[in-house]
Amino acid sequence: MWITSHSIFRLFLPNNYRSLYRFHRSTNFSAAVCFASSTTSGQVRRKGLPENWGSKKKANQQSKITYIMADTKVEEILAPLRAAVKEQGDLVRKMKEMGEPDIDLKKAVLELKARKKILEDRELELTQMDDEFERSRLEDLLKRRFFYDQSFAIYGGVSGQYDFGPMGCATKSNMLSYWRQFFVLEEGMLEVDCSILTPEPVLKASGHVERFADLMVKDMQTGECFRLDHLIKATVEKILKDKTTTTEVKSRIETVLSTLDGLTKDEMAGLMEEFKISSPITGNPLTPPLEFNLMFSISIGPTGLVKGFLRPETAQGIFVNFKRLLEFAQGKLPFAAAQIGNSFRNEISPRSGLIRVREFTMAEIEHFCDPEDLSHPKFHTVKDIQMILYSACDQMDGKSPSRITIGEAVKNKLVANETLGYFLVRIQEFMHNCGVNKEKLRFRQHMGNEMAHYARDCWDAECLTSYGWVECVGCADRSAYDLRQHTMATGVKLVAERRLPAPKTVNLIQPTLNKATIGKVFKKDAKLITDYIASLDQAELEELEKKLSSDGSIEVKIGDQTFTLGSSEISIGRQEKTIHVEEFVPNVIEPSFGIGRILYSIFEHNFKSRPDDAQRTYLSLPPVIAPVKCSVLPLSNKSEFAPIIAQVVQELRKHEIPLKIDDSSGSIGKRYTRADEIAIPFGITIDFESIKNSTVTLRERDSTLQVRLPIDQVGKTVRDLSNGTHTWVSMMETFPKFESQDVN
Repeated sequence: MWITSHSIFRLFLPNNYRSLYRFHRSTNFSAAVCFASSTTSGQVRRKGLPENWGSKKKANQQSKITYIMADTKVEEILAPLRAAVKEQGDLVRKMKEMGEPDIDLKKAVLELKARKKILEDRELELTQMDDEFERSRLEDLLKRRFFYDQSFAIYGGVSGQYDFGPMGCATKSNMLSYWRQFFVLEEGMLEVDCSILTPEPVLKASGHVERFADLMVKDMQTGECFRLDHLIKATVEKILKDKTTTTEVKSRIETVLSTLDGLTKDEMAGLMEEFKISSPITGNPLTPPLEFNLMFSISIGPTGLVKGFLRPETAQGIFVNFKRLLEFAQGKLPFAAAQIGNSFRNEISPRSGLIRVREFTMAEIEHFCDPEDLSHPKFHTVKDIQMILYSACDQMDGKSPSRITIGEAVKNKLVANETLGYFLVRIQEFMHNCGVNKEKLRFRQHMGNEMAHYARDCWDAECLTSYGWVECVGCADRSAYDLRQHTMATGVKLVAERRLPAPKTVNLIQPTLNKATIGKVFKKDAKLITDYIASLDQAELEELEKKLSSDGSIEVKIGDQTFTLGSSEISIGRQEKTIHVEEFVPNVIEPSFGIGRILYSIFEHNFKSRPDDAQRTYLSLPPVIAPVKCSVLPLSNKSEFAPIIAQVVQELRKHEIPLKIDDSSGSIGKRYTRADEIAIPFGITIDFESIKNSTVTLRERDSTLQVRLPIDQVGKTVRDLSNGTHTWVSMMETFPKFESQDVN
């Protein structure tokens, strides 16, 4: 049975219906739900998922888990919504356990998602009720001070594309420099810089060509484009809410919504006709469905014969260079490779500023490790750090996120392994250090219907913004999927070796190729075939052995090509061999950072106004990513100030401190305000006292407090404050506090 009534929710629908989550289409719906993990009931746990994934049974009932609750009044409002989500979650678990038909299970999951979204939107609305943040004021500041603006604005602009100005460029550059220091240098990673232009076979092997496609339709008069599955969903949901809609039509719509992700082009065209779908803006008729690939296709070279794409992610460049990287790492695991660069996705409807764009900067890490040993040597240093985790099970039960140490989370198998847990903590530390509000950051575990079919576990670092919860960093255990795919496509073994504790004798299946015959028959493809056969593991060779024995020939599929080899080209035998090492395909843990999304979240979280004047807004960015570290503000343009200005600037530049001189005629208060707007954390004021005794005042942006210090200590002091070696509190204790002086 399936509960369809939404009546108990209607009272709680929010006025501003914000989208919190992006649910990805899943190619493996059998794993699309969270269910109790009892193995005695005949239920099969999804291979590779954490043992306790989605289970209400905890490995350790004494776990110190604290659920983050809103205040009592808010919880009273949310209680029926939480209960409804839990009710549907329990139903989904039961249906999965009892092996109910797939279509009924999909409908139940659809209802669960609807209830979950209503709860999340209402919770967000209630908890943000007192927030005084105004997005329009922030956007005005960012545009006016040219942190970033729409690309080609004088030509009308292009949606989904942005240019970073001097302040935005410097902030982004500082964040990436800090990312490099925090991850690449501190963790001893290998950094690479791979080509953006990617040949089609690479992205075919990785699955991007097949999975990065959507259907769209165009307004036949205006040419405006719409993503078809979103348009169908919006149209039928509107019909579903209409009180005059019959029960029969409602049942049909529920079936459509539950199967929408798997429909073909023709089936979607049929739905357009069935529900008389037209342009939601103009009402004009729409074109038949058109296939639209989210990757930008290109032709490489003058002939145009080499098809390729602008890369949709940076990761594949690391995977295809695995052999070289492993060699550089002296053949030892674990090791990690990192890359910073731009990626491209041709979004049909880019929106929400930097949140959804067509060209974006990514910083990605691929941590290669032994699948039989997913421990991390530094995990003990972070195990007691608390995190806000929103597990798949808690999402299904309608609960709030919980505060728990990462040590407990890994021990209970809530997080799959130590390596994944270690990187979750490092991501959290990086985000906090860059200025993300600690109470507006959480880690949400992917539900089964979001999880990629090859992933063993995946968590998103999400930041709460005026757009809702925004996914900024993904951290996934990708298993060995990518390396296996590229091995299958190229025939090149992407494997590592582990030394055995003692030599052992094994019965190996050994293929023997007649290279002369293969060369004559397959000509230029001969090397491709021999490399592919050499890359096969024992299980794959055993399958070929059986096939050759029964049919007298085997079929080898490499990429899009299929080759038939007979007994004259290949023979497969067995022989005993003593081995000291064994080959394996490494596991990959992948933290993937969306730099633009993180930047925007930081701008929102650090946009403030002065308590005594709400119109004086400023950006309270941490010094480590602030675009300019220090401003130099002379009180007068008199000639005797010139040598003091030169001395201060020289001292700052000697310590490589980015600075901005503001010697305009405005009042010192207005100049402070201008500096605060562009997030300059420290300001040096050169006053009349400076001429007498070679001292200046140093102002801190957030507190507006000042100290007086000698000019020859300015550079070192600002440097130490900027890199976190010293705090402003310690500076207040070191130097005398400055109040004011008579400028006359």
